[in-house]
Amino acid sequence: MINLRPHQERTVNAMWDNTKGQIIIPTGGGKTLCMIEDVLNNIHLVKKPQTFVVVAPRILLAEQLSSEFLEHIKGTEVLHVHSGETPHISTTKVDKIKLHHAICKTAGVHQLIFTTYHSLHRVVDANIKVDTIYFDEAHNSVQKNFYESVEHYATFAAKRCFFFTATPKHSLTPSKPGMNNHDVYGEVIQKVPAPELIDGGYIIPPKVTARTMPLVINSVEERDCKMILDILKDETEMDKVMVAAKSTKNINNLVTRTKFVPLCNLMGYDVLWITSKYGAFINGEKVARDKFFDTMNEWGADPDRKFIMFHHSILAEGINVSGLTACILMRNLDYVTMAQTIGRVIRLNKQDASNIANGTLTPCNFSEYRKPFGKMFVPVYANVGISTHKRLQSVVDIIFEQGDAAVSTVRK
Repeated sequence: MINLRPHQERTVNAMWDNTKGQIIIPTGGGKTLCMIEDVLNNIHLVKKPQTFVVVAPRILLAEQLSSEFLEHIKGTEVLHVHSGETPHISTTKVDKIKLHHAICKTAGVHQLIFTTYHSLHRVVDANIKVDTIYFDEAHNSVQKNFYESVEHYATFAAKRCFFFTATPKHSLTPSKPGMNNHDVYGEVIQKVPAPELIDGGYIIPPKVTARTMPLVINSVEERDCKMILDILKDETEMDKVMVAAKSTKNINNLVTRTKFVPLCNLMGYDVLWITSKYGAFINGEKVARDKFFDTMNEWGADPDRKFIMFHHSILAEGINVSGLTACILMRNLDYVTMAQTIGRVIRLNKQDASNIANGTLTPCNFSEYRKPFGKMFVPVYANVGISTHKRLQSVVDIIFEQGDAAVSTVRK
C-alpha cells in the first residue's frame, strides 16, 4: 500500500473524477506515485484487462519510471517502445507492438507500455486500444515533432489522458501548440504550490548565490577550473555537486586540458561527467551508461562520498540524482530548464525526511535540518553571469515565494 501525502491524495482523486487534465506539481512533489496509484486503482476497480501508456522525454527516464512503477505494480506485462536496452521486451516495430497487445488481451492481463515522445508515433501506428496515457514532463509534448501523436491520444484515441509537469508551456500564437489549448490538454485539475510542499516538510527551498569571481586571463577552461575549485573550497555543505556546463566541448576541454580532475581528487571529490557526444566518464575512465548511473545513485546515497558531476542537458530533467546538495550554473538556461535544474537540489536529505516522518524534526525548522537549502551558485565575472543570476532568482521567486508555476510562453 502506498502512503500518499495530502497533495498526492488530492491529485489521485482529481484523476479519478476526470478523464483528462493537467497536473502541475513542483519537482520533488512525487508525481510518479500519483500515476502509480492511479494505475493500481484502475486495476483494482475496473474488472477487465487494461493498457496503460507512460510517455517520458528520454529513454533514461522511461527506464527509471519503469523501475519505479514495477516496485508497486505486480502481475502486468511490460513493453518498452524505444531504442534503448531494457530487461523487458523492447521494440519499435509496429507489428510487434500489435502482437504484444493482442497477447495481453487474449491472456486477460494488464499491459504497461513505457515509451518516449520521440517513439510515441510507433504506438500510434500500431493502432492499439489505450485505456490511460500519462505524459510525464508534459511541457515536452508541445514540440512540433511530437504534437501530432500527443493530440491523437488526447482528443480521441485514449479513454483517459493526463499531463504531468512542473513547468507548463503555453502559446500565444495559433501556429504553435501550447498547453493552454484546453481542447487538447484539458483544464488544470490539480495544481500544487511549492510553499505547501516546503511547509509540509516534503522539499526544501533553494538558496541562490551569485559568486563574483576575478577574471582569469588564461584560457576558458583554466578560468572555469579556478572558478569551480574556489566554490568547492570556500562554501560549506558541498559534498555532492552538479554543474550545468556551457557545452559538451567545454566539459571535455576542462577535464582534458587542465588539472581539474586530479585537483578534485586531492580534495576528496570524485569527478563524473556525461554527454551525448562523448559518453560517460568516472574520474577519467570511460564507462557504460548503466555503470555511470548505478555509481551516481550509489554515491548519492552514501553520506561519506563527495563528488562533482558535469552535464550539459542530459541530467536537467526528470532523472533523479540522489543526495545532491548544490548546483553550479555555468550558462544561462530557459525558464523550463532553469526550474527543472532547481528541482534537482531541493529534495530532502534522507535522514531529515525520516526524522520529519517520525516526528523528531519539525518541518521548516531549517536550523535543525542536515540539508536546509538546495544551493544554487552562479559565477559572475565582468558582465558574464548577471543575466543568469537574474533569471534564476526570478524563477525562484515565482515558484517558491509566489507559489506559482514557471510558465514559459511561445510568442511567435
